[in-house]
Amino acid sequence: MTITRGRARQPHACIADLFPSPPPTASASRRWSPMARRELFLALLCIAASALATGADAADARKMVGVYELRKGDFSVKVTNWGARLMSVVFPDSKGNLADVVLGRDTIAEYVNDTSYFGPITGRIAQRVARGRFVLDGKVYHMYKNDGNNSIHGGGRGFSKSIWTVKEYVGGGESPFITFYYRSFDGEQGLPGNVDAYVTYRVSGPPYSLGVHMNATALDKATPVNFLLHAYWNLGGHGSGDVLGHALRLFASRHAVLDEELLPSSGRVEPVAGTPLDFRAPTAIGARIRGVMGGRIVGYDANYIVDGEGMRPVAQVRDPASGRGLELWANQPTMQLYTGNWLNRTAGKDGKVYDQYGGFCLETMGYVDAVNHPEFPSQTLRPGHVYNHDMVFKFSF
Repeated sequence: MTITRGRARQPHACIADLFPSPPPTASASRRWSPMARRELFLALLCIAASALATGADAADARKMVGVYELRKGDFSVKVTNWGARLMSVVFPDSKGNLADVVLGRDTIAEYVNDTSYFGPITGRIAQRVARGRFVLDGKVYHMYKNDGNNSIHGGGRGFSKSIWTVKEYVGGGESPFITFYYRSFDGEQGLPGNVDAYVTYRVSGPPYSLGVHMNATALDKATPVNFLLHAYWNLGGHGSGDVLGHALRLFASRHAVLDEELLPSSGRVEPVAGTPLDFRAPTAIGARIRGVMGGRIVGYDANYIVDGEGMRPVAQVRDPASGRGLELWANQPTMQLYTGNWLNRTAGKDGKVYDQYGGFCLETMGYVDAVNHPEFPSQTLRPGHVYNHDMVFKFSF
């Protein structure tokens, strides 16, 4: 039996805060899309069930949608079990000024309808699956298509739009942490088999460090598994402007060649040398960005093959204005660099507005669309086997 230590949870948001009134439209039937209505119903059902059982069982309380803080001195991290999502990371700059360096929303309600993927764990298959289709052990599977002709980040209702269970939570002390759990059911978004998924966020330091550990077990059928954390970073503070002046170094000498749909259709892996994708030496993100198309728009949405194996350095970033730095270590073979190309007057936290290039993502994962490319390392998880994905963000100033 799992015991929850410390505070079981922060006070949960009320239903009015979670779900705002629909925007006014000419027709009532157009107020919510079918997908939004389904997500609202599932979330409301969960909250209602938890509310009826208030005070009866700690396990019921852990199923409610809540915001949880991990704090160690002046280092603070906030997460929510709606999508096992990273909501904020606060730490000082070189002058001691605190700022939140993660882009996001103010309320859970805004995350429910978010289409920018601010901070969630995405899966069961992160990034894109060509035509939402793959063959596994001779059987054809069809996923929900939510990116034109393709599937992205797990489909219409992937991990990012699900309520995770809080298994354990310690908000303070020497090593604050929280563990979320989600049972992904057989047939979810067209994927085979039941999967137990866990995500643990852990704060440590000094120096300031945030560990993210993802693991999953296939219970009864072989299935593709490839998770990622879709957090947007701005080391100057969220809403402080663009990140084009941030100096970026990537420990990656090759990249997967992506087409206009951001799919590795050719299966080719090429050197970054001599291209605008080369960040092997610290370089401003904006130095060569005009020479890159992230699909159909200017900006980085590129997949890098990380040098080496095992737990190793992936990226280093520094904002010269604030002095804040970020170093990422991970154990996955690839990393997607995304520079917020589609942000456009996007409403953010604290009344801030995020414009194009207002944040960057460093998404470690397996190879993109590996289910359709036998030349890539397999992302298939067999029954009884465990998937492990570790990330460590080391912050400095």
